[in-house]
Amino acid sequence: MQDEVSTASMPGPDRARQWQHAVRRRLAPVEVTLPSGAADFHGTLGSGDAGRLRLLSMRAAPLRLSRPAPSAPDEPEDRLVLLVQKEGTGAVRQDGRETVVRAGQLALLDLRRPFTLDQHTPFHLYALRLPERALGPSALHVPRVTGRAIAAGDGVAALLRTLATDVACGAAALADHVRERLAGHLADLVATVVDEQARGHSASAPDTPRALLITEIRTHIDARLRDPALSPARVADAHGISLRYLHVLFEDEDTTVHRLIQQRRIEECARELLRRARVSRTISAVARGWGFQNAAHFSRAFKSVYGCSPSEWRDAGRNYAATTATPVLPRECDAALR
Repeated sequence: MQDEVSTASMPGPDRARQWQHAVRRRLAPVEVTLPSGAADFHGTLGSGDAGRLRLLSMRAAPLRLSRPAPSAPDEPEDRLVLLVQKEGTGAVRQDGRETVVRAGQLALLDLRRPFTLDQHTPFHLYALRLPERALGPSALHVPRVTGRAIAAGDGVAALLRTLATDVACGAAALADHVRERLAGHLADLVATVVDEQARGHSASAPDTPRALLITEIRTHIDARLRDPALSPARVADAHGISLRYLHVLFEDEDTTVHRLIQQRRIEECARELLRRARVSRTISAVARGWGFQNAAHFSRAFKSVYGCSPSEWRDAGRNYAATTATPVLPRECDAALR
């Protein structure tokens, strides 16, 4: 870490106040509650930057971090935090959900909205703070993922945990352009984990045959988004069910199969337009590559989701530095991700 503070250098009577000030300055203006006997409290807090990302390492005695009310409108927007619980056990509460986060697991918090994070035992965690818009279209799914424990034993979550930990530990030794590129990879991995978690937590119970079938259908759709012939009827046929039953399955999913297919295609187009902002591939070619056959229809559908045209979205990526992870989106686009 480029910057580190420790209670070892703080006078006992003033230790609690100085620790609270350090956390608020490096993480966010949240409330820090220490247990009784705070004069004996001990902890270290390291921080550093990688592009638009802020990396923190916190090792301390039990404490609580919380925000009882939403943030002020003028507070900086980079308040999305991925937690990597390295040691100890935490308890996270946000958006009506409460979960235990054990060593090796991840959790996502939006520091602008009410939450609590309790560490009941001595702990060590890494925190990756990033702007919500760094996730691109995946930012729309953040409210479905906050307040949950994310297993990171394998898959993309395991890659994210490893890379976040490695960058947090070694970022200070890396050149600026390397840190910026790693920040882009981290943001992409966070976005992918958010997408996976959002799709995995449907309204149905996760162990019912209905829920398993819905998950299978969603996976089937994701694998065939580039096929322009993909339709609800084709999906129903592929799973040996009637079109009417397919619609019944998705009654509690806050979407229809037709809207789900279109939404997922638009999300992938948005992601590719940002990544290919400097590549001479036309918007219509990107749209066709993800199953849209009519350019005008694609443009209308895209704007209905993100509040700006595909060209405005792409140009935002062109206008940003080549090594920076987070594009500066037009005001209309940025508002859609808030």
